[in-house]
Amino acid sequence: MGRPGDLDMSRRDVVATATAAAALSTLPSGARAEGAATGQPVLATVSFTINGERRELELDTRTSLLDAAREHLRLTGSKKGCDHGQCGACTMIVDGRRINACLTLAVMHQGAEITTIEGLGQPDKLHPMQAAFIRHDGYQCGYCTPGQICSGVAVLAEIEAGIPSHVTADLTAQTTVTEAEIRERMSGNLCRCGAYSNIVEAMSEVAGLETGRRHA
Repeated sequence: MGRPGDLDMSRRDVVATATAAAALSTLPSGARAEGAATGQPVLATVSFTINGERRELELDTRTSLLDAAREHLRLTGSKKGCDHGQCGACTMIVDGRRINACLTLAVMHQGAEITTIEGLGQPDKLHPMQAAFIRHDGYQCGYCTPGQICSGVAVLAEIEAGIPSHVTADLTAQTTVTEAEIRERMSGNLCRCGAYSNIVEAMSEVAGLETGRRHA
């Protein structure tokens, strides 16, 4: 038993204090001093081309690419679903590759070429993938659709570029569009409405599987 007035710390308190001290010791001295003195977020200027337009933003360095697009550029087509990179609703195409925009910081994409759903097509001039989704009813509630369409466009480009997937049978041959390839590559884009079969049909049409040729 300790004497009255002695510091009473549990094992959890000791561990938490030691962890906090260790984390603080890894910060540069300048960062520690600035954080303690101001308590303000660290800002950085980032510029990139999004949907063909060069944009420059001053952002908190913790801002995700998704929040930069939605909150700062008002490009709200890309949706915030799980915000953990598990649903694919936030999918964008960055430098030709699809990414979960909620998991990447905007400042990591200085000079990048970014395409969101707004950059694929407009109501009077739809992208072929958008038009196919409409024809095959691949959207239903529509919340996940922007990410599905962006991912679908990137998936067909991946296959055309010869990038294999987990279900590619022959790694030495040119990859081809099959239903199995589409389903495997689109597995990271979830649809709670269950429109998967319609999405596969839409992508198959764009890839030319139903007509024997790729749609213009």
